[in-house]
Amino acid sequence: MAAQQTVDNKYVYDFAEGNKDLKDLLGGKGANLAEMTNLGLPVPPGFTITTEACKAYLATGREPDGLADQIEAHLESLERGMGRKLGDPDDPLLVSVRSGAKFSMPGMMETVLNVGLNDRSVIGLSAQAGGNDRFAWDSYRRLIQMFGKTVCEVPGDEFEHAIDEAKRAKGTSNDLDLDADDLRALVDAYKKIFAKHTGREFPQEPREQLDLAIRAVFESWNADRAVVYRRQERIPADLGTAVNVVAMVFGNLGPDSGTGVAFTRDPASGAQGIYGDYLTNAQGEDVVAGIRNTVPLQELERIDKKSYDELLDYMARLEGHYKDLCDIEFTIERGKLWMLQTRVGKRTAAAAFVIAGQLVDEGLIDLDEALHRVNGAQLAQLMFPRFKLDHEFEPVARGIGASPGAAVGKVVFTSARAVELAGEGEAVILVRRETNPDDLNGMIAAKGILTSRGGKTSHAAVVARGMGKTCVSGADELDVNVPAKKFTVAGQTVNEGDIVSIDGTTGKVYLGEVPAMPSEVVRYFEGELDPERTDDPLVRAVHRIMGHADAARRLRVRTNADTGADAARARRFGAEGIGLCRTEHMFLGDRRELVERLILAGTDREREGALAALLPLQRADFIEIFREMDGLPVTVRLIDPPLHEFLPPLEQLAVNVAVAQERGEDVAKEEALLAAVRRMHEENPMLGLRGVRLGLVIPGLFAMQVRAITEAAVEVTRAGGSACPEIMVPLVGAVQELETVRAEAEKIIAEVVGDSGVEVLIGTMIEVPRAALTAGQIAEAAQFFSFGTNDLTQMGWGFSRDDVEGAFFWRYLELGIFGISPFESIDRDGVGRLVRIAAEEGRAARPGLKLGVCGEHGGDPDSVHFFHSVGLDYVSCSPFRVPVARLEAGRAVVETTGSDSR
Repeated sequence: MAAQQTVDNKYVYDFAEGNKDLKDLLGGKGANLAEMTNLGLPVPPGFTITTEACKAYLATGREPDGLADQIEAHLESLERGMGRKLGDPDDPLLVSVRSGAKFSMPGMMETVLNVGLNDRSVIGLSAQAGGNDRFAWDSYRRLIQMFGKTVCEVPGDEFEHAIDEAKRAKGTSNDLDLDADDLRALVDAYKKIFAKHTGREFPQEPREQLDLAIRAVFESWNADRAVVYRRQERIPADLGTAVNVVAMVFGNLGPDSGTGVAFTRDPASGAQGIYGDYLTNAQGEDVVAGIRNTVPLQELERIDKKSYDELLDYMARLEGHYKDLCDIEFTIERGKLWMLQTRVGKRTAAAAFVIAGQLVDEGLIDLDEALHRVNGAQLAQLMFPRFKLDHEFEPVARGIGASPGAAVGKVVFTSARAVELAGEGEAVILVRRETNPDDLNGMIAAKGILTSRGGKTSHAAVVARGMGKTCVSGADELDVNVPAKKFTVAGQTVNEGDIVSIDGTTGKVYLGEVPAMPSEVVRYFEGELDPERTDDPLVRAVHRIMGHADAARRLRVRTNADTGADAARARRFGAEGIGLCRTEHMFLGDRRELVERLILAGTDREREGALAALLPLQRADFIEIFREMDGLPVTVRLIDPPLHEFLPPLEQLAVNVAVAQERGEDVAKEEALLAAVRRMHEENPMLGLRGVRLGLVIPGLFAMQVRAITEAAVEVTRAGGSACPEIMVPLVGAVQELETVRAEAEKIIAEVVGDSGVEVLIGTMIEVPRAALTAGQIAEAAQFFSFGTNDLTQMGWGFSRDDVEGAFFWRYLELGIFGISPFESIDRDGVGRLVRIAAEEGRAARPGLKLGVCGEHGGDPDSVHFFHSVGLDYVSCSPFRVPVARLEAGRAVVETTGSDSR
């Protein structure tokens, strides 16, 4: 559709020409304004300039040919329909200019209201409003402020200081107490601020105002805060934004006017009811900015019952039409209700699951769609702890629980400080009177956000919910003093660096650190809560959707576990086996000395003694794990230790020997150890003597482990259990390495298994790029592949994963070279291609070859979808992420291509 419009050079659409399915072309706001218009709802007339126009402008730095003429034609049509002309001195038409990208980016791009006002039309606006001079001059000062900041980059603080000074002179803290004369004087002050920073007078030509505002919206697509937000939310950078030009309706005409935001269900909990905020005698930015504390939407029934009843009717119609939670912006102008915007609303993780379950019950969507509307990142949020409260913890303040969770951290008052401390590893809580889009970096860095102003629809609340950050807004008992880096509450002063705890569910604020307890969702996965008996709607919804995901998914989900306790927990979380049991982790602690003896053994006897001591310990480890995983496959990786993890540090050992020699002590043993460590020292142990190389260099090492695994499996089986061991050879780069190890292993397995019926598979870990590229050869000797994507990423990129993330990844993310760390989510184009090649060539050589992945990518939602598409049999991840992988494996099956759900 968009391509066709580009050919036709159609860049502007009237609202009546579009619909909700044209979000690529008209942006989310424009498409939904068109949809509401077509549904017959009272939408102020207007038109949308397409994303194609924006992309053309950003590519060339100028408006595309024909755009100005199309805007003029649609403006004239709007003027005819309204019976007014833009900026007419006697009866002015005023318009708003609003951004509207395909995906909601609350507060990240620009809006300018009251375009068309000037020194002459402000008089006409007053007459239009029945001689309401206050309203007219208030509207004019808003235009100069928004236009100055948005279009001409005038510092917003200067406008704020001017209005604060006007209120101080009046002896008030409320904007509404400023009268017409005060506001007329404020307009003069604003004009001077504008001229000081721009070198020109505020533009009086209405069409110039409009054109400059449109360009500013285009350019805001690449503003720093918009770029950061897109990166955070993984929104593509090449979409561009549409621009909506809408006839102004006014909520600041007096007590019979107002503006508000409504949700068809609670975006925090998913509960059904009436949710939202309303402000009498206000324009829309007053609500979302949190400058004045709102009243609950239910109060509108008392203030204006006719408009309230109409709004509830429209809310029901929109939710039924969109079949989802709707977020609605509206204005009441002297008793007339206008619908300004609707969109599928952002919601918390808990609300996402609850609402999806409710809509299934109501017959609006099916379980496939319910599964599509939730995701693994949301499920992971629900598994975070919550506060454990008793009588010792009394809140010092209470605001609005805007985005749930339990967050504890050091208080900071600026975005820059939040980023600085978070970069040093500190948990921080960003405290503000109200946040604005410039606070985005600090909000990303913080564990939680606390504001003294605003409600559930304020900037802080909306953005925090989108990020899954804990947020308490509107805690008006807090007196926040940003310059002094402190806030006071209940007679106490909290300074920057002090610890606070905030509960985004209840809205409570605590001084100091409050201990946490497991979430109800974790208790459900642990088997402590019966989903059929609990009254918790979230647990019931999670149970139902997880059940559908399990029924739908093709990928099996295993866990990475090295102990019986980890294996048991992972099985409770739904793991269907172990995809990675790291045997080197079994040699830490008290056993480190035995491994050290083995590696440094100078004679066959010393080596055999160390192996004999390790064998029963290893066998006991595997018996415990096989018992916990009774009947499920267990993939055991043979020892793969970077030697520096098991040997004494060379530098420290050398110092100890030198000191002892200086003292005349007998250091013969230490000198021998130092000589051996020097002999085996490696500059880069991650690329040295490890994995299969170590097993081939140290005779008997792998043989001991194979024997321990097989003896443990036989013992468990003969005791009435069922063991399904899979032996994985690590770091193979050539088929000959695997063939050598396999030949030795098969002899031991045949000797130990006897008539027990135990079957032992032998396979390899694909973690060296050469192994991926020669997978057809390696498959001839392997019964399974397991992709070690951590090392495959490290070697594929040439990164040391222990060093690079702190060294330069931040800069790569900042520059957009990475959208996300390749160690966090699989690099589909590079490392992912190696996985695809190995999977295809391995199965071509050995049909039915079992394929899995055991790096932490196995628990990353986006990576799980990739592994599904490649045709792997299973993913393996840490126990805590097993439910996430189960959910995403189901979503990978039911999710439709090209869906716009977000």
